[in-house]
Amino acid sequence: MAPIPGSGLAKGLAVTLRTMTQKTVTAQYPDVQPDLPPRSRGVIGLFEENCTVCMLCARECPDWCIYIDSHKETVPAAAPGGRERSRNVLDRFAIDFSLCMYCGICIEVCPFDALFWSPEFEYAETDIRDLTHERDKLREWMWTVPAPPALDAGAEEPKELGAARKTAEKLAAAQAEPREGDT
Repeated sequence: MAPIPGSGLAKGLAVTLRTMTQKTVTAQYPDVQPDLPPRSRGVIGLFEENCTVCMLCARECPDWCIYIDSHKETVPAAAPGGRERSRNVLDRFAIDFSLCMYCGICIEVCPFDALFWSPEFEYAETDIRDLTHERDKLREWMWTVPAPPALDAGAEEPKELGAARKTAEKLAAAQAEPREGDT
């Protein structure tokens, strides 16, 4: 069966007429901010206090866009007769967002929850070299990270919270006890 001449044109005009009568869905972006879905991926924020300079994020990054520098410091013994410890101190933590493909592997492999997704997406620069954000800029993004969703009502308390609460209670009890020589 041969197609009727001009039927394709008629179908195209029908689609055009149908869409002409519908209301437009234009977002006035710079003036009106879009409603982003919860936990959307924008930029990566760094919570510096949790970073132990384990280098897992830099090693697992497929683009090698994370730069970390550190040095070792010795920490004095916590108790008399104990030994000194050494720990890594973060000197530089930078992410080159001109290379980053926003895969989130660095956030997933961080065992200490030092990296988070921030929903901020307006960080365009006029020079590509300015897309390498150092740790102070990454820390600024951290304050825009939304709080995690609440636990279910019947869920168990996370082990980490229980351990932190016990430690805080021990410290409070130790500080509340009167010391020798205090009157």
